[in-house]
Amino acid sequence: MRTIKSARPGSVVYVPMDKSEFRSIIFSEKKKNKIKKIVILIILMLFVIGCCMYAGISYYYSYHFFYGTTINGIDSSNKTAYEVEQEIAGKKDNYTIQVRARMQDPQAITGKDIDYKYVSSGAVLQLLKTQKSWEWIGSLFETKNYMVQEETFFSREKLEEQVNSLNCAKKENQIAPENAYVSFVNSEFTIVPETEGNELNTKEAYQMICRAIDNDAAEVDLESDPKAYKKADVTKESSELQNMVNTYKNLTKANITYTFGDETVTLDGNTIKNWLQFDEKGQLLQNDEAFRQHVVDYVAQLAADHDTVGTERQFQTTSGRTVYVYGSAYGWKIDQDKEVAQLMQEIQSGTQTTREPVYSMRANAHGINDLGDTYIEVDLTEQYMWYYQNGNIIFQSEIVSGLPSDPDRKTPPGIFTLNSKSSPSVLRGEMTANGTYSYEQPVTYWMPFNGGIGFHDADWQPYFGGDRYLTGGSHGCINLPPENAGQLYSLIQYDVPIICFY
Repeated sequence: MRTIKSARPGSVVYVPMDKSEFRSIIFSEKKKNKIKKIVILIILMLFVIGCCMYAGISYYYSYHFFYGTTINGIDSSNKTAYEVEQEIAGKKDNYTIQVRARMQDPQAITGKDIDYKYVSSGAVLQLLKTQKSWEWIGSLFETKNYMVQEETFFSREKLEEQVNSLNCAKKENQIAPENAYVSFVNSEFTIVPETEGNELNTKEAYQMICRAIDNDAAEVDLESDPKAYKKADVTKESSELQNMVNTYKNLTKANITYTFGDETVTLDGNTIKNWLQFDEKGQLLQNDEAFRQHVVDYVAQLAADHDTVGTERQFQTTSGRTVYVYGSAYGWKIDQDKEVAQLMQEIQSGTQTTREPVYSMRANAHGINDLGDTYIEVDLTEQYMWYYQNGNIIFQSEIVSGLPSDPDRKTPPGIFTLNSKSSPSVLRGEMTANGTYSYEQPVTYWMPFNGGIGFHDADWQPYFGGDRYLTGGSHGCINLPPENAGQLYSLIQYDVPIICFY
């Protein structure tokens, strides 16, 4: 049989307690409460103190930079903006910039020379204002680096004075640049490069130094800016110089060999080079007019050496006499103007050729006897003429020449060539005041060779040769029997020399 337990508690038994024990318990509780209150009070006090300290330090860092802050390389920990700027300004007090120049020793310009000083822009203070002062605890565990613009001031006028006083800016220390030029070196034309010199562009140098100081640079090299120095006007890359080299190379390549019969005269590059002008340092001086004058002089000398027009020739007559005959209308004569023009063109193009000069008049042969072996001989003393062709007589005849006693009718001696020929023709004298001619004479064959003097038929002459000319001489022409005049008319050529002599 299961026992059923009652939910009602059993009877309570009270144990008697001593009063001293009860007082001990009460005192222990009170003590504990008191300690608890003290602890809480201390904690509250510590908290308040901590808050005060935190607030105080936060306030401190509202005017000071956090620990671990660096500004423009300056340790700014716990420093005010003013203190940082004072340190920045202190750096400027000793500012010096070294100026390096071409071909000169470096020189310094100090801050004191130009009233150089720091000017606060407020950037440091503005940086401080961006600092959240209550975050100072975090700064204890990190570092921060800042860069701010350092505003400076210096006197532009004093800087200009300092720049002008630099050795590199003084005229006596400057060497002007020299242009590239063409010279003849090692037997060839070449371009000698320009020299840079050290002539300073003072204005540009001043601007360079200004910019360097604005950037707080410790040195400035004027060579780093091409504009700081004056440059040569002509450099070795000049297309004009290259064209000059090519042109003058052609000059010295030119080789013109002139032929004068068996004789030759050569104009080569060595002679042409001597016509060029060079200064004391070997620079080619381009003087086209002077060069052309050398060409003119050269051609003139060719003409002086080889022209025979206007010279007297020794002539061996058929009768065996030796006579001297002046020839103003026959011989070799160089056309100097045309020859100069052709020679200039050939020199400039570097032509190599063998040729005759350009002639305005030509003879039958070169050498002492330029008459050759084809000519017409008119002996005014013997009153006889011969026509030689290749050394053989192909025609001969008695003649009647001009009346020797009358200077206006006497046949002049000389060497001539045929001007023209016509058949028939009318010979006329001078026109008179009434408009008529002093004489008019029809002829069948007319062959003039010296103005109005020429060969023609003269059927009015009773005889030819002998002494007929002394009394019945012509007006200066060579009279021929009609049949002989016709034969000569058919034979005579324009380039055959006609030698008239006494």
